[in-house]
Amino acid sequence: MTTPDPIRRFVEATNAGDTEAFLETFVADALLTDWGRAFRGREEIARWNQSDNIGVQSRLAIVRIAQSGGAWHVRIKVAGDGFNGEGDMTFTLDGDRIASLIIT
Repeated sequence: MTTPDPIRRFVEATNAGDTEAFLETFVADALLTDWGRAFRGREEIARWNQSDNIGVQSRLAIVRIAQSGGAWHVRIKVAGDGFNGEGDMTFTLDGDRIASLIIT
């Protein structure tokens, strides 16, 4: 299955360490939930990015991807100076950007 552009750009920006490009993958009022911790809007997502993503040199690789209804379910492998292992991300898209991301 082809990875939608916003999800592909999310992974590429993370792997490149490009915070500006990473934040641009989200709509302005996006919601990111990481194991119950909620971050609303790009400013809060930028804080999460610094503490849990690019700020800890995360590298992402898509293991599998599937669409169900309006959501994209992605199994992702993470390596870096923070969490290492596989996890699930559920993306909801709004055009060419991410409206919500739930990490479990």
